[in-house]
Amino acid sequence: MDTSQGNTVMTSGDAVIRVRMSHADAHYGGFLVDGARMLALFGDVATELLIRLDGDEGLFKAYDSVEFMAPVFAGDYVEARGRIVHVGRTSRKMEFTVCKVIASSRDAGSPSQADVLDPPILVCRASGTCVTPIGLQRKRG
Repeated sequence: MDTSQGNTVMTSGDAVIRVRMSHADAHYGGFLVDGARMLALFGDVATELLIRLDGDEGLFKAYDSVEFMAPVFAGDYVEARGRIVHVGRTSRKMEFTVCKVIASSRDAGSPSQADVLDPPILVCRASGTCVTPIGLQRKRG
């Protein structure tokens, strides 16, 4: 961790989840996935980051911002990534992204085809704050 200028920034890396969106994730016509699914991925990423830092799952307090940039469809593979950018006494400020890394073919004639996206497409970004109560911070010293 870097403690310069009074701020503590975690430098141990990102937490990453890669998952394929299923038809069960599709909420709208055309197999469009609900944006709330991206927020659920952010919650899972935040949980991993808190366990790594504090040894506890902590609690998600609030999002500062959420931006949806591009659609996600059933069959797409997405990668959710997060990192801690500031550590306070109990609060942990985090930044998140979801990128589409594989796009499913939406051509009815070839539903099993897909394309690896190079570069990936940014579909959502967000920032928020999580809290781990002092009494549950097992790894702080």
